Amino acid sequence: MKKIAVIGCGAAGMMAALAAANSSGSVTIFEKNEKPGKKIYITGKGRCNVTNACDVEDYFGFVKRNPRFLYSAIYDFDNRAVMDFFESNGCKLKVERGDRVFPVSDHSSDIINTLYRAVVKAGVNVQFGTEILSVEEVNGLVSAVTYSSKDDPITREEFDSVIVCTGGVSYPSTGSTGDGYKFAKDLGHSIVTPLPSLVPFEIKEEWCKELQGLSLRNVGLKMYLEPKKAKAEASGEEKKTEGGKKKKEKPVYDGFGEMLFTHFGVSGPLVLTASCHYEKDRQARLLLDLKPALTEEQLDKRVLRDFEDGLNKSFKNILGGLFPSKLIPVMISLSGIDPDKKVNEITKEERSSFVKLIKNLPMTVTGTRNFNEAIITRGGVSVKEINPSTMESKLVKGLYFAGEVIDVDTETGGFNLQVAWSTGHLAGTCAAMD
Repeated sequence: MKKIAVIGCGAAGMMAALAAANSSGSVTIFEKNEKPGKKIYITGKGRCNVTNACDVEDYFGFVKRNPRFLYSAIYDFDNRAVMDFFESNGCKLKVERGDRVFPVSDHSSDIINTLYRAVVKAGVNVQFGTEILSVEEVNGLVSAVTYSSKDDPITREEFDSVIVCTGGVSYPSTGSTGDGYKFAKDLGHSIVTPLPSLVPFEIKEEWCKELQGLSLRNVGLKMYLEPKKAKAEASGEEKKTEGGKKKKEKPVYDGFGEMLFTHFGVSGPLVLTASCHYEKDRQARLLLDLKPALTEEQLDKRVLRDFEDGLNKSFKNILGGLFPSKLIPVMISLSGIDPDKKVNEITKEERSSFVKLIKNLPMTVTGTRNFNEAIITRGGVSVKEINPSTMESKLVKGLYFAGEVIDVDTETGGFNLQVAWSTGHLAGTCAAMD
């Protein structure tokens, strides 16, 4: 029977330990926190978006980095398998908008408790309040871990396999402080620079701050990145076609849903998903469509009707049907139209520009918030140095990685937790094999 150490008692760690124990491994989880699943607890605003119920073939389209690396892991233990696991262990699930899967109770603690009970039932030894200090290897083979706890300042214990499930560096208060990167680097692995992802944007325009607290539903958001200069200069054409005309710029993200204005910029589901496509070395701008259900022509007719219904009213007094009250002063200011100007004096050109503004409200991204506000970490242990069929290191035999510590990230919607379940299950199963 192989002796296996799992570092981290989160989603990937518990699933890895369970899979290893079910494959006849002797498993110990080392967790520096005093309880399991601290990050699971806060996911989905405390409800835990367990996975996504989309067709498994569609799943990879939501993976933003290294989707092919996940093929074996996802097909080994896909979203249906995850749902079956929780349902069969007494945690009822439900599917909501966007195929997002939650526990019926809306309590993330039910997911944690279900998983932890299964881990204990499988005979896994869990050591809380225990911090791994190092992972040792001899001649390219994992040999031992050194750890400390309240009872034992420093202890060295030999293992046949070690599975690193320490997460990234987002939400460090949950224990994700980059320990796994250190272990991997010390054992010769390359680390793709960790960056915040699924994270709010900081915005240059001051008017954003005036809208702090305003939440918008059913809006459209596009994000554009400036062209990569090296590529544009090499082609000699930048945004131009062969005929010399400017090529229509394509957004790197085009979404529909909810967003929120904050004291620093913007947040909410639309923004968090857009952040998956953000590159800090390229200037980013956002275009907010306040009326995505209408074309410019349809919106123009709608605005014209409002104008005709209030011909003798001031511009500032006929916008209540178009925008929330907090947004009206900002839209008036950005339009350049005198707020006291009578509607019957507004020109066709002014109205046309106003319609374009409603459909394309521009914002300049100056950066993202830090890891304290990022849901996940982009970057991590390079997938080039991990066997995708087993999650075992290509550099050190017996060393495995699972979950957010790997350089794989996805959009919101339960996809990142699915990465944890799938890679954890595959790593645990393979680590226990002779």
